[in-house]
Amino acid sequence: MTITKKMDHTALTLFLEGRLDTTTSPQLEGELAASLDGVTQLTLDMEQLSYLSSAGLRVILSAQKRMNKQGRMVVRHVNETIMEVFEVTGFVDILTIES
Repeated sequence: MTITKKMDHTALTLFLEGRLDTTTSPQLEGELAASLDGVTQLTLDMEQLSYLSSAGLRVILSAQKRMNKQGRMVVRHVNETIMEVFEVTGFVDILTIES
């Protein structure tokens, strides 16, 4: 998985590309841990994300919980495959998802 980071004052956007699974979720978890101090707006751009596993969902849920305390989190550009995962798992009720 490739993570591209764009910081604009207190707004952080992470562009995720590839597969977010058991192998790559620690990479996203580490990036979030290192980057979220002082961030009030987190955007996860999933336009290039092709696969999302339960390990990836855990990292996204953890990020959402942290951002609930310090600001806002938005998930953008979710394709049909990833949206289906969010719907089946009930994440559509937890996350703010924008097209």
